[in-house]
Parts: sequence; structure tokens; C-alpha cells
Amino acid sequence: MGLLLAGSLGGLVSLGAFAVITRISGDNTIELKQQNSAQLARYAGLNAQPAFDFASVAEVSTPAVVHIKTSVGSVASERRESNPMDPFDFFGNPGFRFENPGPRAGSGSGVILSDDGYIVTNNHVVEGATKVEVVLNDKRTYVAEIIGTDKNTDLALLRIGESGLPFMKLGSSSGVKVGQWVVAVGNPFNLESTVTLGIVSAMGRNIDLIRSKGNKYAIENFIQTDAAINPGNSGGALVNTAGELIGINTAIASETGSYTGYAFAIPVDLVKKVVNDLMKYGKVQRGLLGVSIQDINQKLADDKGFPDLKGVFVAEVVDDGAAQKAGVKKGDVILKINDVEVNSSSRLQEEIGKSRPGDKVKVTLRRKSSTLDLFAVLLSESGKTSIESAAPESTASVMGVEFENSTREERQNLGLKNAVKVKNVGKGVFKDAGIPQGFFITHINNEPVYSVQGAVATLKSLRGAITIEGKTVDGKEKIIAVKIPASSDAEE
Repeated sequence: MGLLLAGSLGGLVSLGAFAVITRISGDNTIELKQQNSAQLARYAGLNAQPAFDFASVAEVSTPAVVHIKTSVGSVASERRESNPMDPFDFFGNPGFRFENPGPRAGSGSGVILSDDGYIVTNNHVVEGATKVEVVLNDKRTYVAEIIGTDKNTDLALLRIGESGLPFMKLGSSSGVKVGQWVVAVGNPFNLESTVTLGIVSAMGRNIDLIRSKGNKYAIENFIQTDAAINPGNSGGALVNTAGELIGINTAIASETGSYTGYAFAIPVDLVKKVVNDLMKYGKVQRGLLGVSIQDINQKLADDKGFPDLKGVFVAEVVDDGAAQKAGVKKGDVILKINDVEVNSSSRLQEEIGKSRPGDKVKVTLRRKSSTLDLFAVLLSESGKTSIESAAPESTASVMGVEFENSTREERQNLGLKNAVKVKNVGKGVFKDAGIPQGFFITHINNEPVYSVQGAVATLKSLRGAITIEGKTVDGKEKIIAVKIPASSDAEE
């Protein structure tokens, strides 16, 4: 009895200390958010299900996958060509054209990561959107705030103002194997909560898709699957048989724009890093090793006299980069990063991509007949080891007024669901109408505004007398009439 009491007391003390340390540290990672939520009880016993029972997997995963609808402001004309490996085809038809000015809409999927409303999706689903609407599995609808985006991994983090939400438990992509069963959950062709089944057909795929969009530091190490994925699945979940998230569905290889057997997902281990950076810093903290690399094939191995095809060849070393400072040389073969084997450029990029500037990584390499362990301190794009803060809130100017996106806290304090903030008022029709600096615009001509891009696009499309609705900094509601001139000066 004495030993039992002592053990119980020790456990309680440990739990209390953990809680105190957690509060002091202020850590706000997705992993910690999930650990602190009772929602994890939904996953209890999943592994005890029969080997081919996927109903339980669908039951826990579908409530955590959302339908994302986007609106993009007025456009004069746009043409998009078909690409056999183009994730942008996921919410549009290849080769479509908009001939007339007006808003256009898009559709995709997203995965709830925490019970307080954080949602991950693809960057290309929300890029350029003036309004992002999230529809839950139970049909509740919210306007989402874009917390941050990362073009180099094609990921974006959203948040909606709700709590107690079902979320997807995070798994690990490091142990995913070719041949294992997977389930894809998303909203193809606007068909909500669709579940498809397949296997992992390959790992570490680099299809040169994200880099082809002009993203210099693109990371592609996709999980390839044959689970049926179609337009609208972008940003949806790739789930293992334990109901855990192992990837974010991103692209299909297709000459028609529809599923033809190959689909690609971003590994969840990379998703975790990007999401946590966006939550904590507002931008991804990308640590760079400072090398140009290439895969080793038989010809290269024969030319260089390599004993095997393992590792990644260092073609160039950046001057004053992390690798050079650590002693890496041109012609070396990198075998491991932090004791993880890297036999392809894409795998090395993913392993480095999990780190931040200032992190020390172990680089195991072969130089001639010797194997060396070197330690490199990663640098940012600007050559620093420090964390870089996010860029200022999105701003734009029109008619002498500079707008900026309102923050979630500002909207909560004023009891607003949507608003754009007037940052500065210069000479023009807004100043003449008496719109004050710091005014929160909620509606223009009875149409709600959700972002700077949306406000500017709406104003540029209007002429004559319009109404501006919103609240002042002290919470007073105002409706102000503004007359927009017919001249093109209104668009300056």
C-alpha cells in the first residue's frame, strides 16, 4: 500500500510539473494542442479493428475534413492551360477562360488539426482569394482567416472562430511503406465527405511541380498513392489504417485533369514543421544547407568511381553557406542527415526542410574512401542563424486610402465577423466623406468584405454613390456615403 501511494503521489507531482512548465513555456505546437484535447479518445481501439475494416477509419477521419470554397476578386480575363501534373487543375477545368470581369470561385479541401479551429490545406487552394469559406462535415459554415502560406511546400494554414471541433490525429510519414493501405478523404467535384481507398504505390516522388511554379526552394518528396483523387481533393487528408494523418493530397498526374491512377501527397512530417512555423512565426523558417545536389545514377557512379549508388552527390557548395563552414566540399556524397539515410535529392530536401535557421544538423558523407561526420549550423536565405519575423499584414492602397487586414483580436473586441481596417486616409473621396483613420469597414454597398484584396477589387468595380458600413475604433457603428468619380483616377 505504501509503495502504491508513493507511486501515485509521484505521478501527480510529475503531471503538475508538466502542466506548469507547459504554461511557462507558452509552447503552441499542433502536437501539444492535440495532446491536450479529449478528442484523441475518438481514436482509441482503431488498431484493434479487423485488418480490412475501413469503416472505422472513415468514421473518425471524415468529420475532420472540411470543404473549402474561395472567391477571387474581379479579373478581366484569364487563361489556364492544362498540365499533366498541375495541382491547380484541382479546382478548375484545364484551359478554362474568364472573358468577362467578375468574381470567380474555387473549391478544395482542408484538414482540421486542432479543436480550436486550425486547418491545413494547399496554398494553391487559397492563393489570391478575397474570401475563404469553410464548410464543416455537419454543414456549419465559417469565414476563415489565412494565418500563413508557404509556396515552397504548397501549404497554407487557416483558422476559423470555433472550438470543440473534431480533428485529425497526426501520424508519421517516416514509417510509411510502399504497399500499405491508405484512405483519401476530400471533396472532389464538390461532392462533400468522399472517401476512397488505395495503397501507397511509391515514396519520395519528385515531379518537379512546385519548383516549376518559380519557387526556388521548393521541397518535393511526395507520397504516391493510387487512391482515387480528383479536382476538389486538394488539401484533403491521406490517412493510414489507424485513422492518422500521413499526408496532404496535393496533385494528380493526368492528361485530362481527372484521376488516372497516380496521386501525390505532402508527407505529414513536413506538414507539421510548416504548420508549427506558421502558427508561431507567421512564416516558414527555412534552414538552408547551402549545396547544389543531384541524384546518383549508374553513369555518375561509374564516372566518379563510387562503390555504390547510395547518397546524394554535392555538385556545388555555396560560398559562406552552412555546408562550406562545416567543411563540406564539392564532390562529396552526402549519405545521411541526422542519421537518416538520404538516397535522393528530394529526401535530403525534406530532412533539411524540417529544420530552422540556427539548428545544427549532422551531415554524414563519403569523401573518396573515407566516411565523415560533420555538423552544420543552418542559415536563413539572408545568411543568418536567427529566426525572421513574418512580413507585415497585407496592405493595399486605392483612392488615397491605405487598407490593411484586421486581426482576429480586433474583430473579436468589436464583435465583428469580418472587417478591413483603414490604415491611412490621404487626399481623396474617402477623406472628403469623413471616413476616419482606424475605421473598420465591414460592408461596401451591402456586400461584406473579408480582406484587403476583396475591398480593393470591389471599390475598383464601382462608380457613383456607394455606402461604406463599419465601426470606429471605439465601437460606434457608422454608415457613410461615398461618391466615386467615373474617371480612371479612381483606380490610382
